Amino acid sequence: MQKRIVVLGGAGFIGTHLCLRLLADGNEVFCVDVRDAAGSSLLRDVLRHPAFHAVRHNIVHGFGIRCDEIYNLAAQSHVQVSFDSPEFTADVDATGVLRLLEGIRQCGLAETCRFYQASTSELYGKVEEVPQNENTPFHPYSPYAVAKLYGFWIVKEYREAYNMFACSGILFNHESERRGETFVTRKITLAAARIAQGKQEKLYLGNLSSLRDWGYARDYVECMWLILQQDKPEDFVIATGEQHSVREFCLYAFRRAGIELEFTGEGEHEKGIDKATGNVVIEVSKDFYRPTDVVNLWGDPTKAKAKLGWDPTRKTSFEQLVNLMVDADMAKVAVERAGEQVKTNLAEYLEKGIVK
Repeated sequence: MQKRIVVLGGAGFIGTHLCLRLLADGNEVFCVDVRDAAGSSLLRDVLRHPAFHAVRHNIVHGFGIRCDEIYNLAAQSHVQVSFDSPEFTADVDATGVLRLLEGIRQCGLAETCRFYQASTSELYGKVEEVPQNENTPFHPYSPYAVAKLYGFWIVKEYREAYNMFACSGILFNHESERRGETFVTRKITLAAARIAQGKQEKLYLGNLSSLRDWGYARDYVECMWLILQQDKPEDFVIATGEQHSVREFCLYAFRRAGIELEFTGEGEHEKGIDKATGNVVIEVSKDFYRPTDVVNLWGDPTKAKAKLGWDPTRKTSFEQLVNLMVDADMAKVAVERAGEQVKTNLAEYLEKGIVK
């Protein structure tokens, strides 16, 4: 049966993965975003789909769509930015969730519309146990995480107070070739591609020893969908159950780009060196350290496996994830280089009077 589904933040990188998945299942999808979804390169594959609707709107004022499911992926999701703009982060990531839930209730959709809230592993922050599951105590360690904690608990409150089918998925680090270029994984893969093709000399990063549980966003949206298909509303950890360091991510990414790395030094003095040339291609910068840093995230997806039948071990592996991100960026940089060469040649021809 076709459903009418709203995806808030649908023009973002994980939102586009979800929209594609929902359309493939035969649903009618409304992509609601403050950004211009019609101008999003990430959505070019679906813009002409007859069941896809791009709605540019401020989520504060509602959008007048009677729907069966709502996925709230809208957020100010940069942890570092939350230290610089904590009030804005709270308005979007905390109060924004409340506005949506209250809108659903006041519009009379509480008993018919299912609601998914994209929560985050950053809730665990200064971790109190490893790995982290649905019962692990939260200890948020950034303004972003504190705002998301409110979002998590207000979803739980509305579920219990108004009998709403409202759930949170506690997403661990979800990545893909669509990831924004300012996030650390995409910074690494894009830098590896640029350094390999002579377009960049060095990559600056923060704590190389930070541990994360990285999974493929396209796999994670399947779990998000499954959460809303259950008979009973519950919260779930969405993770791979594997843990890797930022350093290890660099090793895999640069190797895929044709560069073998070795690391020397420790802490702020650690460097990544190209074995073939001896050039330093990775350095640590204090500018990328957070005031309070989260260093040990590792999700336990046991509940999702047992209750949803979602098994991340049968999905995209860590190495496969890194490879597909690097391959996409290698192609991106190659196209940029070709474009620059065309401009150079054209300028030269114009100067010589060959082209008029």
